[in-house]
Amino acid sequence: MDATRIGETARTPAAPAARTGSSRAAGPSFGEVLQREVARVRFSAHAARRMEERRISLGEADLARLSRAVEMAAAKGCREALILMDRLALVANVRNKTVVTAMPAADWQNHVFTNIDGAVIVR
Repeated sequence: MDATRIGETARTPAAPAARTGSSRAAGPSFGEVLQREVARVRFSAHAARRMEERRISLGEADLARLSRAVEMAAAKGCREALILMDRLALVANVRNKTVVTAMPAADWQNHVFTNIDGAVIVR
């Protein structure tokens, strides 16, 4: 039996203090970051090496255009797509959103692109 003395009150654990501010840092939510990363096109090791060798660089605007091109190819059911963007040819695995090779227009002469089932021309 739990006895309490007269004049004493039973002690209850203190309620947690109310938070005055949010513990979440300012910036995009996890969902926003996840959506952005899922939509982002990746580059295979081979493609990254080719881009470095050929001195090809893409800015954020170029990457956004490339992502849209891959999405367009996916909407049409492509699995492997040739993407012609500016003076650049990229072959992408559409399902994985991964560029597998890249080359500048100067290397296109007498070149045959194989194992593609679609092409997207980006303006």
